[in-house]
Amino acid sequence: MELQFIYRVGSRSLISDGCGERRGLFNLFDQRLRLRLKFSSFAESLCCPSIGNITLQFLRSFGPAVARTAPMEALRAGLGAFLGLCLTGYLVLSPGIDLESGLYLVAPLGASAVLLFAVPNSPLAQPWSAVIGNTLAALIGVAISLTVHEPTLRIALAVGLAIAGTFMVRAVHPPAGAVAMTAAMSPDAIEHLGFWFALAPIATGTASLVLIATAYARLTGRRYPFRQFEQQNRHGTSDRVAVERLGLSEAELSDILQRYRQSFNLGVEDLARLIGAAELQAAAHHTGASTAGAIMSTKLITVKAETDLGEVADLFRRHRFTSLPVVDDEQRFLGIIFQMHLITRARDDALRLDRGLMPALRRLIDPERDKPVRAIDIMSVTVPRAIATTPLGALLPLMGDTDVDAVPILEYGKLIGIVTRTDLIAAMARGLARAEV
Repeated sequence: MELQFIYRVGSRSLISDGCGERRGLFNLFDQRLRLRLKFSSFAESLCCPSIGNITLQFLRSFGPAVARTAPMEALRAGLGAFLGLCLTGYLVLSPGIDLESGLYLVAPLGASAVLLFAVPNSPLAQPWSAVIGNTLAALIGVAISLTVHEPTLRIALAVGLAIAGTFMVRAVHPPAGAVAMTAAMSPDAIEHLGFWFALAPIATGTASLVLIATAYARLTGRRYPFRQFEQQNRHGTSDRVAVERLGLSEAELSDILQRYRQSFNLGVEDLARLIGAAELQAAAHHTGASTAGAIMSTKLITVKAETDLGEVADLFRRHRFTSLPVVDDEQRFLGIIFQMHLITRARDDALRLDRGLMPALRRLIDPERDKPVRAIDIMSVTVPRAIATTPLGALLPLMGDTDVDAVPILEYGKLIGIVTRTDLIAAMARGLARAEV
């Protein structure tokens, strides 16, 4: 890099290099100062990104793309795959190769287990994709194995046609490529089994995993297969869940997925849920309060586990509450009672004792009965809980279309507040009022 300074003072100009050497005199009346920097290769390097940055960005693209997963979710997925393959291996397919019946485990079923138990919400893991995709790939693999004798060409052709075929029938399932490849790499076994290979072990093994994955999802609080867009809600009506009423049709949501090429990564139902959750989160930003601690009620009326239901009913009537937290002497949260718990218990007693609902309810809250029913007998201990820093956007879905009327706010297990639907509505109303002003 060459550095040159030019000073103009009055009508004369003093030109000097960086060391101060005098070079000449010119005009002295022009009172302007001009600094000139001449760059060679350094100037060009400023016009383009450095090689180091490009290399760093390129290397980062090979890093993890999946968000961090909770250890319990990882355990749930691993345990599911373990149980699925164990049950399939012991009850349906043999771990050893049996060319007589074809009922033996094959490696692609392990890949299918990853999808079915680890990412059950993926469109690629749904029953149609798994069973039809694997079976069609097996049929293609067998056909190619019986007609093409050059090994490399046979394998490549089987996998390529399997991918194209599963695309055509909307049954893309990544392990299907391994199924076709397994058939193409096992010409002796395929010659013995023929197209029976598609039925056993492939279709039989995949269907077994799907059935086990369905039961396992129910037992672990997940949903598999995923819900359909027009599926009835929990009330048996066709109305969408409150947090998913977007004003968009199934066709419009499908078009969004296709436009962004996400059809194989996300289902229409899950897209609706994500959009609804995002809208709720955005709405929470306009309330002026962003966390549960900002809107929770802190001066609470609570009951003890031994409190009889007569006193609980009196508190409901006196304060017009819909929920009452149950705590111990040190304010540790034990559970919560909703008004619906009283009605449900009275209805069960009415059916069991063959009497009307109101007589059963009076008997339930009667403090003079031989063994009064206590709060601990009907309280719920599985309600959602939050902490003071929980975002409001996370609370909105919990109370949007569930039986939960209030979410207790805890700190180290102790009850410090509660957020009710009324609190949420009031906070959102204040946010709307501020926005209008």
